[in-house]
Amino acid sequence: MATLLMPKATAVWLVENTALTFDQIAAFCALHPLEVKGIADGDVAAGMKGLDPVQAGQLSREEIERGEADPDYRLKVLEPKVRLPDLKRTKGPRYTPVSKRQDRPNAIQWLLKNHPELKDSQIIRLVGTTKSTIQSVRERTHWNSGNLQPLDPVTLGLCTQMDLDLEVSRSAKDRPAPSPVETGATLIPAEMTTAAEPPRRKAELDIEHVFANLKETRRDDDSEG
Repeated sequence: MATLLMPKATAVWLVENTALTFDQIAAFCALHPLEVKGIADGDVAAGMKGLDPVQAGQLSREEIERGEADPDYRLKVLEPKVRLPDLKRTKGPRYTPVSKRQDRPNAIQWLLKNHPELKDSQIIRLVGTTKSTIQSVRERTHWNSGNLQPLDPVTLGLCTQMDLDLEVSRSAKDRPAPSPVETGATLIPAEMTTAAEPPRRKAELDIEHVFANLKETRRDDDSEG
């Protein structure tokens, strides 16, 4: 099955230029219906330029008209005329389209604010930036620092929610375990304080017996004298 390119930008175009329902657009663009509603309300993908799927060769006018006539109909992506080979992703920062690169500082500021546990290498993987850019945003030395606003990189289309959740879970695993809380001295158990007095040792009993014999011997000597 063909894969839709730039689904969120395509959803923006469909919302603005067709009478398709939110459910139809969400199914075609692999988005949540509430996300499509947010696009229509201006809460999601604000300022994003829509992508015409007809010009991109991914949807036909006839398919759109068929969907507008039947709200239960689900649009189908056109098969590409030229099949490109699948390229394996190599190690390194995520590639970011030119149209979205201006949003990376806003996404970096959002990640630093909401997920300070993330390492710079993780932020680089998420939004395809550089370590110097992250440092400039963190230290507020970025050339556009006064105009930056924290924006969710998932909403901006720089990464997926799955990628973000994966990096956050990795940070949680790397986080050291909390040190045990020191407690003060505890009271002696009542069983110990109310326990019966232990029996005296045999040596103590023998000494008392010796002194008692000496006292009796002295009394006998005095009586004889």
